[in-house]
Amino acid sequence: MSLSFDPDQISLPIGHFIGDRLVESPGVLPMRRPSDGSFYAECPIASEALVDEAVRTAARALKISNWGGARPRERANVLRQWADLIESEAEALARIEAVSSTRPVGQLVAGDIAVTAEQIRFFAEFADKEGSDLVPTDDEHLGMIMTEPYGVVGAITPWNFPVSMAGWKLGPALAAGNAVVLKPSEMTPFSSVFLAQLAVKAGMPAGLINIVLGDGPTTGAAITGHPDIAKVSFTGSTGAGAAIMANVARSGIKPMTLELGGKSPQIVFADADLDQAAAAISSSILTNAGQACVAGSRLIAHAFVAEPLVEAILARMKAVQAGPTWDAAATYSPIISERHRSRIDAIVQAACAEGAECLTGGEPMRGKGYFYAPTLLASVDQPSPAITEEIFGPVLTLQTFTTEEEALALADHPTYGLAAGLFTRDLSRVLRITRAIAAGTVWVNRYGRSRDHILPTGGYKRSGIGKDLGREAYHANRRSKSVLIQV
Repeated sequence: MSLSFDPDQISLPIGHFIGDRLVESPGVLPMRRPSDGSFYAECPIASEALVDEAVRTAARALKISNWGGARPRERANVLRQWADLIESEAEALARIEAVSSTRPVGQLVAGDIAVTAEQIRFFAEFADKEGSDLVPTDDEHLGMIMTEPYGVVGAITPWNFPVSMAGWKLGPALAAGNAVVLKPSEMTPFSSVFLAQLAVKAGMPAGLINIVLGDGPTTGAAITGHPDIAKVSFTGSTGAGAAIMANVARSGIKPMTLELGGKSPQIVFADADLDQAAAAISSSILTNAGQACVAGSRLIAHAFVAEPLVEAILARMKAVQAGPTWDAAATYSPIISERHRSRIDAIVQAACAEGAECLTGGEPMRGKGYFYAPTLLASVDQPSPAITEEIFGPVLTLQTFTTEEEALALADHPTYGLAAGLFTRDLSRVLRITRAIAAGTVWVNRYGRSRDHILPTGGYKRSGIGKDLGREAYHANRRSKSVLIQV
């Protein structure tokens, strides 16, 4: 049975999900499908009052259900049942997301949704395995470090991987005993609503997950500034992260996890396996048409191997199969909006005007939808906007080096430090480079996350603070209390 579908026949859960029901609200944002540019729905905007209702609903659900104080294994069981239901409803969930997002339906079923279910199970296992500690004291005292949930966590997710980003936020927060008020991107909101509906169907107490739709200035600001939101978790651009920090500071002090922008280098040394490197580098910039914070957008290749490496990458770029996200055969994604595609093109044209050589692409693709051709820019100077700015599109730049010191200098970025790639057979070099490079994640002889969810993700510099995934994400959703008892 084919996963392909007619986008006009999909029923969308349009509305905010508060408690256990869809809620309508005034104020709407028109929405267009990235794959063909057609208007298809309107996204409601949650007001400050509606966000407050969602927060109060979450706090009430925590108290009534005793979610944070119940047996941890009970939380784990509910989360596992939710993960099972996500898998069983994978096709329905994939179609809801594929209509509005840049993610092809086939990749959603095999990748994003399957991984999201895995991650929820992963965090469920922390519920009864990570807790308080006894610490060494003298014989007359008993020392403990107790941990407890924060309460209501506010989460904001981006448009590029809507389902999996919701899983990143919901999984650890719920496993740790919290409730969540989540705002998905106004460009891709409905799959998060469906996820919440599945959670209640799986047995999660109603009100522990509340989804409020809307934009950043209205709905997002109401979440991050709400006095009863105890912690904020955000994935998105560096500029938006800075605005959230400022808004939180205006309304009080609370912990934040911010996974922000990136401009990640991929360094290829002369001893690298070039076929392996070309495949990984191509995938990193072509997946979701480069619309990923960890996209490996800066290729830094040893001059001795640059030419054959580029030839292999160009062959993969020219072989992409663009198509609407509801076509199961499509593997290359559209850009999320016409506005964003124009921004990508403006940066490419500015780089070319300053002397960059466009080896392929460099223009929007013809036909319906917001597709942009895979682009490789050579002879790019370090101050070029193609090097300094996060393009968030299928644009790869090429720079060459001859010494290790030169490679490190080119790899260093004044703003970002989210991820980096390294291709070499020299283990000593691997250790030197990984210690020297300023990035929260370094992938060696590969590029991109695996399904080893124990590895956390997060950035250096203005690429964020705190970690998603891994043990660190669970602990970030619990606060600690020191206790000293006189015996």
